[in-house]
Amino acid sequence: MDSTDVQADLKHVLYTKEQIQQRITELAAQIDKDYEGRELLIVGVLKGAVMVMADLARALHSHVSMDWMAVSSYGSGTQSSGVVRILKDLDTDLMGKDVLIVEDIIDSGLTLSWLKTNLESRGTSSVEICTAFRKPDAAKVELDVKYVGYDLPNEFVVGYGLDYAEKYRNLEFVGTLAPHVYE
Repeated sequence: MDSTDVQADLKHVLYTKEQIQQRITELAAQIDKDYEGRELLIVGVLKGAVMVMADLARALHSHVSMDWMAVSSYGSGTQSSGVVRILKDLDTDLMGKDVLIVEDIIDSGLTLSWLKTNLESRGTSSVEICTAFRKPDAAKVELDVKYVGYDLPNEFVVGYGLDYAEKYRNLEFVGTLAPHVYE
Protein backbone atom coordinates (compact mmCIF):
# COMPACT_ATOMS: atom_id res chain seq x y z
CA MET A 1 0.00 0.00 0.00
CA ASP A 2 1.39 3.42 -0.90
CA SER A 3 0.36 7.06 -0.53
CA THR A 4 -1.81 7.05 -3.65
CA ASP A 5 -4.03 4.37 -2.05
CA VAL A 6 -4.86 6.60 0.95
CA GLN A 7 -4.10 10.10 -0.32
CA ALA A 8 -7.40 11.60 0.87
CA ASP A 9 -6.81 10.21 4.40
CA LEU A 10 -3.41 11.87 4.92
CA LYS A 11 -2.30 15.40 5.67
CA HIS A 12 1.30 14.66 4.66
CA VAL A 13 4.11 12.08 4.69
CA LEU A 14 6.60 12.54 7.54
CA TYR A 15 9.12 9.78 6.74
CA THR A 16 9.50 7.84 3.52
CA LYS A 17 10.19 4.13 3.19
CA GLU A 18 13.80 4.94 2.30
CA GLN A 19 14.32 7.22 5.30
CA ILE A 20 12.87 4.60 7.66
CA GLN A 21 15.02 1.80 6.23
CA GLN A 22 18.16 3.93 6.48
CA ARG A 23 17.47 4.71 10.14
CA ILE A 24 16.68 1.06 10.98
CA THR A 25 20.03 0.08 9.42
CA GLU A 26 21.81 2.68 11.57
CA LEU A 27 20.06 1.45 14.73
CA ALA A 28 20.96 -2.16 13.89
CA ALA A 29 24.64 -1.23 13.52
CA GLN A 30 24.60 0.42 16.95
CA ILE A 31 22.83 -2.58 18.51
CA ASP A 32 25.34 -4.98 16.93
CA LYS A 33 28.16 -2.92 18.43
CA ASP A 34 26.56 -2.58 21.88
CA TYR A 35 25.74 -6.28 22.21
CA GLU A 36 28.86 -7.71 20.57
CA GLY A 37 29.71 -11.07 22.13
CA ARG A 38 26.42 -11.24 24.04
CA GLU A 39 23.25 -13.17 23.37
CA LEU A 40 20.36 -10.82 22.74
CA LEU A 41 16.64 -11.52 22.93
CA ILE A 42 14.58 -9.03 20.97
CA VAL A 43 11.00 -8.76 22.12
CA GLY A 44 8.51 -7.29 19.69
CA VAL A 45 5.44 -5.59 21.02
CA LEU A 46 2.46 -6.69 18.94
CA LYS A 47 0.87 -5.62 16.71
CA GLY A 48 2.58 -2.40 15.77
CA ALA A 49 6.17 -3.57 16.08
CA VAL A 50 5.86 -6.29 13.42
CA MET A 51 7.32 -4.10 10.66
CA VAL A 52 10.09 -2.66 12.85
CA MET A 53 10.99 -6.04 14.34
CA ALA A 54 11.23 -7.74 10.94
CA ASP A 55 13.34 -4.99 9.39
CA LEU A 56 15.56 -4.63 12.46
CA ALA A 57 16.17 -8.38 12.73
CA ARG A 58 17.15 -8.55 9.04
CA ALA A 59 19.49 -5.55 9.43
CA LEU A 60 21.37 -7.04 12.39
CA HIS A 61 24.63 -8.86 11.66
CA SER A 62 24.56 -10.93 14.84
CA HIS A 63 22.39 -13.83 15.94
CA VAL A 64 19.38 -12.90 18.05
CA SER A 65 16.50 -14.78 19.57
CA MET A 66 13.02 -13.37 19.12
CA ASP A 67 9.81 -13.45 21.09
CA TRP A 68 6.58 -11.50 21.04
CA MET A 69 4.43 -9.88 23.64
CA ALA A 70 1.09 -8.18 23.19
CA VAL A 71 0.17 -5.41 25.57
CA SER A 72 -2.35 -2.70 25.03
CA SER A 73 -3.28 0.69 26.34
CA TYR A 74 -5.22 1.71 23.25
CA GLY A 75 -8.74 1.11 22.08
CA SER A 76 -9.90 2.46 18.76
CA GLY A 77 -9.21 6.02 19.89
CA THR A 78 -6.28 8.29 19.23
CA GLN A 79 -4.99 8.70 22.80
CA SER A 80 -3.44 6.24 25.24
CA SER A 81 -5.85 5.08 27.92
CA GLY A 82 -3.04 4.55 30.44
CA VAL A 83 -4.41 1.13 31.42
CA VAL A 84 -2.03 -1.69 30.39
CA ARG A 85 -3.31 -5.18 29.66
CA ILE A 86 -1.23 -8.25 28.74
CA LEU A 87 -2.89 -9.87 25.74
CA LYS A 88 -0.04 -12.33 24.99
CA ASP A 89 2.89 -13.06 27.27
CA LEU A 90 6.37 -14.23 26.30
CA ASP A 91 7.20 -17.89 25.71
CA THR A 92 10.86 -17.36 26.74
CA ASP A 93 12.31 -17.57 30.26
CA LEU A 94 14.07 -14.23 30.76
CA MET A 95 16.36 -15.25 33.63
CA GLY A 96 19.84 -13.84 32.95
CA LYS A 97 19.01 -12.62 29.44
CA ASP A 98 19.80 -9.32 27.74
CA VAL A 99 16.45 -8.12 26.42
CA LEU A 100 15.75 -5.43 23.85
CA ILE A 101 12.11 -4.36 23.65
CA VAL A 102 11.25 -3.38 20.07
CA GLU A 103 8.35 -1.00 19.67
CA ASP A 104 6.80 0.94 16.81
CA ILE A 105 6.06 4.13 18.75
CA ILE A 106 6.34 5.61 22.21
CA ASP A 107 3.56 8.05 22.87
CA SER A 108 2.80 8.66 26.55
CA GLY A 109 5.47 6.16 27.65
CA LEU A 110 3.04 4.59 30.13
CA THR A 111 2.88 1.20 28.40
CA LEU A 112 6.63 0.91 27.85
CA SER A 113 7.47 2.04 31.36
CA TRP A 114 5.19 -0.65 32.76
CA LEU A 115 6.51 -3.27 30.33
CA LYS A 116 10.18 -2.52 31.08
CA THR A 117 9.56 -2.83 34.83
CA ASN A 118 7.63 -6.05 34.29
CA LEU A 119 10.43 -7.65 32.23
CA GLU A 120 13.15 -6.48 34.65
CA SER A 121 11.27 -8.22 37.47
CA ARG A 122 11.74 -11.55 35.66
CA GLY A 123 15.48 -11.77 36.40
CA THR A 124 16.90 -10.28 33.21
CA SER A 125 20.53 -9.14 32.94
CA SER A 126 19.40 -6.00 31.14
CA VAL A 127 16.35 -4.50 29.49
CA GLU A 128 16.64 -1.73 26.91
CA ILE A 129 14.16 -0.18 24.48
CA CYS A 130 14.36 0.37 20.74
CA THR A 131 11.57 2.31 19.06
CA ALA A 132 11.11 3.37 15.48
CA PHE A 133 9.27 6.51 16.56
CA ARG A 134 8.75 8.62 19.66
CA LYS A 135 6.53 11.59 20.48
CA PRO A 136 8.50 13.54 23.10
CA ASP A 137 5.73 16.13 23.54
CA ALA A 138 3.23 13.40 24.49
CA ALA A 139 5.38 11.85 27.24
CA LYS A 140 3.65 11.40 30.59
CA VAL A 141 6.49 9.50 32.30
CA GLU A 142 10.29 9.68 32.22
CA LEU A 143 11.51 6.73 30.14
CA ASP A 144 15.08 5.91 29.14
CA VAL A 145 14.99 4.82 25.50
CA LYS A 146 18.37 3.67 24.23
CA TYR A 147 17.56 3.46 20.51
CA VAL A 148 15.22 5.93 18.78
CA GLY A 149 14.52 6.06 15.08
CA TYR A 150 12.78 9.41 14.74
CA ASP A 151 10.96 11.88 16.95
CA LEU A 152 7.49 12.80 15.75
CA PRO A 153 5.21 15.76 16.36
CA ASN A 154 2.31 15.18 18.74
CA GLU A 155 -0.12 14.43 15.91
CA PHE A 156 -1.93 11.25 14.97
CA VAL A 157 0.36 9.28 12.64
CA VAL A 158 -0.10 6.05 10.72
CA GLY A 159 1.96 3.67 8.62
CA TYR A 160 4.88 1.29 9.14
CA GLY A 161 2.98 -0.61 11.82
CA LEU A 162 1.18 2.40 13.27
CA ASP A 163 -2.57 2.13 12.93
CA TYR A 164 -5.87 3.82 13.39
CA ALA A 165 -8.64 1.31 14.17
CA GLU A 166 -6.44 -1.49 12.73
CA LYS A 167 -6.03 0.27 9.37
CA TYR A 168 -2.96 1.84 7.71
CA ARG A 169 -0.37 -0.48 9.36
CA ASN A 170 0.79 -1.74 5.97
CA LEU A 171 1.79 1.65 4.59
CA GLU A 172 5.52 1.69 3.78
CA PHE A 173 5.94 5.21 5.14
CA VAL A 174 4.71 7.24 8.12
CA GLY A 175 2.26 10.05 7.60
CA THR A 176 -0.06 12.31 9.55
CA LEU A 177 -3.65 11.14 9.46
CA ALA A 178 -6.16 13.77 8.36
CA PRO A 179 -8.52 14.75 11.20
CA HIS A 180 -11.65 14.00 9.14
CA VAL A 181 -10.74 10.29 9.38
CA TYR A 182 -10.89 10.06 13.18
CA GLU A 183 -13.13 12.92 14.30
